Amino acid sequence: MAGIGAIAVLLLNLFTGGDFSGLLGGGGVPGVAGGEGSEIASCETGADANRNDECRLAAGSLVLDQYWAEQVEGYRQPQLIIVDQSTSSACGTASNATGPFYCPPEETVYIDPTFFGLLRERFDASAGELAQLYVLAHEYGHHVQNITGITQQNPDNGTGPDSNGVRIELQADCFAGAWVAAMTEQLDQNGVPFFETPTGTQITDALNAAATVGDDHIQQESGAPVNPESWTHGSSEQRQRWFAAGYQGGVGACDTFAVSGSAL
Repeated sequence: MAGIGAIAVLLLNLFTGGDFSGLLGGGGVPGVAGGEGSEIASCETGADANRNDECRLAAGSLVLDQYWAEQVEGYRQPQLIIVDQSTSSACGTASNATGPFYCPPEETVYIDPTFFGLLRERFDASAGELAQLYVLAHEYGHHVQNITGITQQNPDNGTGPDSNGVRIELQADCFAGAWVAAMTEQLDQNGVPFFETPTGTQITDALNAAATVGDDHIQQESGAPVNPESWTHGSSEQRQRWFAAGYQGGVGACDTFAVSGSAL
């Protein structure tokens, strides 16, 4: 699972005006928990996603499913629950306070779009369009780890810079980076990419922003000394580096369990 410390914030605006109604018709529309209704059913274009966080997450989930279906044999889609205020799950209460997370027993991603407002307030981050998609992609990375057995093969062994927990989180960052690099390959029914390729300047700015949510930076911001033995997600430098590894090398570059602690 991942909360605020799990997020590498990307300050990019990459949407096109592409039509994703075909995708919405071919896959499951995400559900809404804790509220009275959903605007997701009216999401049909990239322009809708630009205006509406729920549409953005719905579109992102469907494009993520396309990508991972090409990468993982036998891939099955997770459920995406757009949370309104709060809802219960097998992994605890989902709300903007707990942050987005993946619940393995349910194979479900929970995310409250109002969380991004808290992210802006607490970390002075823009939490813009791709920032939101990156959060989603990170949680989908945990789903891939779950259904491929990576999580089960590397059980929780406590905290620390060399812990399985940190390696799991850094790999999810790497998987998200791989998707960001490849997401322009997903086309709408008119052959138009759903997302534009980020510029070098945008990626540099995004990686700099990612540093704000490393375990070490969060500890410093809270006034506590930096204590690597308590880390659960990795340092700012690690978060940046593993996202970049996925972005540059694809999924094949994401084996965080194959490197020594000093190289992690």
